[in-house]
Amino acid sequence: MIVDCHVNIWEDRHCTEMFREQTRFARPGSVGIKADAETLHRAMAKVDKAIIFSLRYRDAAGIDGDDEVTAAAVAKHPDKFVGFACIDPRMPDCMDLLVHAIEDLGLKGVKFGPIYNGVSLNDPRMEPIYRYLVKHDLPLTMHMGTTFAANSVAEYGRAIYVDDVARRHPDLKMVMAHMGHPWFEECIIVARKQPNVYCEVSALFYRPWQFWNILKTAEEYTIAHRDKIFWGTDFPFSEVEESIQGLRDVNRVIGHSGLPPVSNETIERILHSNPFAHWWHDPKSKGL
Repeated sequence: MIVDCHVNIWEDRHCTEMFREQTRFARPGSVGIKADAETLHRAMAKVDKAIIFSLRYRDAAGIDGDDEVTAAAVAKHPDKFVGFACIDPRMPDCMDLLVHAIEDLGLKGVKFGPIYNGVSLNDPRMEPIYRYLVKHDLPLTMHMGTTFAANSVAEYGRAIYVDDVARRHPDLKMVMAHMGHPWFEECIIVARKQPNVYCEVSALFYRPWQFWNILKTAEEYTIAHRDKIFWGTDFPFSEVEESIQGLRDVNRVIGHSGLPPVSNETIERILHSNPFAHWWHDPKSKGL
């Protein structure tokens, strides 16, 4: 089974000119920004499941999606898509929107970008969200690490702050996206020490030296073989086939240098990771 744990969905109307301009700096080479439901369904043909979510990042990145689009895509392709809600804790109706997304629209988790909303994981506005997720046994995926968006608050992307939340809320299942790059050591040590914290490798393969260092560090800190690392693309910023090949080719960057390779067991374990087996006590009850 292959699960893409990080897939963005939006419609053209959600993207401002600022977003279109800044995405040029997301990665080497050109980046497409089509991410409507049918584009996603075609792009995810070779994965078994894809976790999709919209983004409310208007101030920092110039994109402002909504949960209705996510829910409509899931309703159209229920065998392929699992939908997460997107949140902006600054919105006065944030909790109402979250309750609607989960209890009316049937979404199965939450995506949050602290650097984009300018809200720290330790901000008091996050506490009702954490409590709601624990009560309903729902996972939280967080953008961790840097970004191309000029107006983002980089400091809030450091994975070390996840440790504080994990200690306060030991039953809250959290996923640190992008291995917290470039602060990946913080991501790895937090995932190692906190049973309820996971991480994922989306949008990393195109930085091959960093990617190799991340996976070797994960092996050295013993999280690579503990089902702590999930696989994903960050579509449309990365495609499925190139993300799979990039993971399988992670050792190419070291050549014949004598540096220790990432093990094939680690590579295949990440590629075939199943987050659903770790997030919910009874996955069948969640309609998966």
